[in-house]
Amino acid sequence: MRHHNKNRKFGRPSNQRHALLKSLACSLIRDEKIVTTEAKAKELRPFIEKIVTNGKIDSVTTRRVIKAKIGSEEMTGKLVSEISNKYIERNGGYTRIIKLPLRKTDAAKMAQIEFV
Repeated sequence: MRHHNKNRKFGRPSNQRHALLKSLACSLIRDEKIVTTEAKAKELRPFIEKIVTNGKIDSVTTRRVIKAKIGSEEMTGKLVSEISNKYIERNGGYTRIIKLPLRKTDAAKMAQIEFV
Protein backbone atom coordinates (compact mmCIF):
# COMPACT_ATOMS: atom_id res chain seq x y z
CA MET A 1 0.00 0.00 0.00
CA ARG A 2 1.19 3.51 -0.78
CA HIS A 3 -0.29 5.43 2.13
CA HIS A 4 1.38 8.82 2.74
CA ASN A 5 3.71 8.30 -0.24
CA LYS A 6 2.62 10.82 -2.86
CA ASN A 7 5.96 11.74 -4.39
CA ARG A 8 6.75 10.87 -7.99
CA LYS A 9 9.34 8.17 -8.59
CA PHE A 10 10.58 9.22 -12.06
CA GLY A 11 11.82 5.65 -12.56
CA ARG A 12 14.86 6.35 -10.38
CA PRO A 13 16.20 5.24 -7.01
CA SER A 14 15.78 7.69 -4.15
CA ASN A 15 19.35 9.04 -4.22
CA GLN A 16 19.01 9.88 -7.92
CA ARG A 17 15.62 11.56 -7.29
CA HIS A 18 17.18 13.74 -4.60
CA ALA A 19 20.08 14.62 -6.90
CA LEU A 20 17.59 15.51 -9.66
CA LEU A 21 15.66 17.85 -7.34
CA LYS A 22 18.91 19.47 -6.14
CA SER A 23 20.09 20.14 -9.68
CA LEU A 24 16.68 21.46 -10.77
CA ALA A 25 16.58 23.74 -7.71
CA CYS A 26 20.10 25.06 -8.43
CA SER A 27 19.17 25.72 -12.06
CA LEU A 28 16.00 27.53 -11.02
CA ILE A 29 17.86 29.68 -8.51
CA ARG A 30 20.63 30.48 -11.03
CA ASP A 31 18.39 31.24 -14.04
CA GLU A 32 15.12 32.12 -12.21
CA LYS A 33 13.23 30.30 -14.98
CA ILE A 34 13.65 26.77 -16.38
CA VAL A 35 11.85 24.57 -18.89
CA THR A 36 11.36 20.96 -17.82
CA THR A 37 8.69 18.28 -17.90
CA GLU A 38 5.43 19.03 -16.16
CA ALA A 39 5.86 16.25 -13.59
CA LYS A 40 9.35 17.46 -12.61
CA ALA A 41 8.10 21.05 -12.32
CA LYS A 42 5.22 19.98 -10.09
CA GLU A 43 7.58 17.98 -7.89
CA LEU A 44 10.08 20.86 -7.72
CA ARG A 45 7.53 23.45 -6.60
CA PRO A 46 7.05 22.38 -2.95
CA PHE A 47 10.77 21.61 -2.63
CA ILE A 48 11.88 25.10 -3.71
CA GLU A 49 9.10 26.96 -1.90
CA LYS A 50 10.10 25.46 1.46
CA ILE A 51 13.68 26.51 0.79
CA VAL A 52 12.66 30.08 -0.12
CA THR A 53 10.58 30.29 3.07
CA ASN A 54 13.62 29.22 5.10
CA GLY A 55 15.75 31.74 3.23
CA LYS A 56 13.64 34.67 4.39
CA ILE A 57 15.36 34.41 7.78
CA ASP A 58 19.00 35.25 7.10
CA SER A 59 21.04 33.43 9.73
CA VAL A 60 23.92 31.01 9.81
CA THR A 61 21.58 28.17 10.71
CA THR A 62 19.23 28.71 7.79
CA ARG A 63 22.15 29.05 5.38
CA ARG A 64 23.48 25.68 6.58
CA VAL A 65 20.06 24.04 6.21
CA ILE A 66 19.64 25.44 2.69
CA LYS A 67 23.15 24.40 1.68
CA ALA A 68 22.45 20.88 2.93
CA LYS A 69 19.30 20.73 0.79
CA ILE A 70 20.65 22.17 -2.47
CA GLY A 71 24.35 21.42 -2.06
CA SER A 72 25.78 24.68 -3.41
CA GLU A 73 27.23 27.52 -1.35
CA GLU A 74 27.01 29.90 -4.31
CA MET A 75 23.30 29.23 -4.93
CA THR A 76 22.59 29.45 -1.20
CA GLY A 77 24.06 32.94 -1.11
CA LYS A 78 22.05 34.06 -4.11
CA LEU A 79 18.84 32.57 -2.70
CA VAL A 80 19.19 34.22 0.70
CA SER A 81 20.50 37.60 -0.44
CA GLU A 82 18.52 38.20 -3.65
CA ILE A 83 15.56 35.89 -4.17
CA SER A 84 14.19 35.52 -0.64
CA ASN A 85 14.40 39.28 -0.03
CA LYS A 86 11.84 39.84 -2.81
CA TYR A 87 9.29 37.71 -0.96
CA ILE A 88 9.56 39.03 2.61
CA GLU A 89 5.95 40.26 2.58
CA ARG A 90 4.59 37.26 0.63
CA ASN A 91 3.22 34.19 2.43
CA GLY A 92 4.01 31.42 -0.04
CA GLY A 93 3.30 31.03 -3.73
CA TYR A 94 6.76 32.06 -4.89
CA THR A 95 6.74 30.03 -8.11
CA ARG A 96 4.54 29.80 -11.17
CA ILE A 97 4.17 26.83 -13.53
CA ILE A 98 3.22 27.61 -17.12
CA LYS A 99 2.28 24.69 -19.34
CA LEU A 100 3.99 24.53 -22.73
CA PRO A 101 3.27 22.49 -25.89
CA LEU A 102 4.26 18.83 -25.97
CA ARG A 103 7.87 17.97 -26.72
CA LYS A 104 8.16 16.84 -30.34
CA THR A 105 10.53 13.92 -29.82
CA ASP A 106 8.54 11.92 -27.29
CA ALA A 107 5.36 13.99 -26.77
CA ALA A 108 6.17 14.62 -23.10
CA LYS A 109 4.16 17.34 -21.36
CA MET A 110 6.45 20.33 -20.89
CA ALA A 111 6.22 23.21 -18.45
CA GLN A 112 8.12 26.33 -17.48
CA ILE A 113 8.65 27.01 -13.79
CA GLU A 114 9.70 30.50 -12.71
CA PHE A 115 9.75 32.78 -9.69
CA VAL A 116 6.81 35.17 -9.51
